[in-house]
Amino acid sequence: MTTQLEAVFQGGVLRPLQPLNLLEDQKVIVTVATIPAINEEEFLDEEFHRYCESRADYSITLEQVRRESSSIPGSLADDIIADREERF
Repeated sequence: MTTQLEAVFQGGVLRPLQPLNLLEDQKVIVTVATIPAINEEEFLDEEFHRYCESRADYSITLEQVRRESSSIPGSLADDIIADREERF
């Protein structure tokens, strides 16, 4: 069986980012391919962030946001998941 997964190297050990279906002490062969580092500045739309900052209303409380968002029908989490599935 072959499985491809992402892992992080911490403290001298590769740690999988998701559970593995392996038996304790089971031997495996590991091939390591590094993932290129992402430069956040290449993806950050600074102009849009400045626009959002100019429109921000800091007088609105968290309770007001919760009250308004609770009136939205359905699940916001489901909408986000569906949107991600469409893009990927």
